Amino acid sequence: MQIQLNGELHEIPEALAVSALLDQLEIDPRRVAVEHNSVILKRAKYDSTLIQEGDEVEIVNFVGGG
Repeated sequence: MQIQLNGELHEIPEALAVSALLDQLEIDPRRVAVEHNSVILKRAKYDSTLIQEGDEVEIVNFVGGG
């Protein structure tokens, strides 16, 4: 199935929880913010929020600096 991931088409084999997508992409969930269909998710919702066909997901990395 196809989703929009950071503005680009991305194939996933089946509906996935946000946490499973992050794991598949080898992204540490502690270092990102995730927006699912224009809603910013709290980290506690990553396991229960399913990504379905046609959904839009934005993953933003935190960058430190000084």
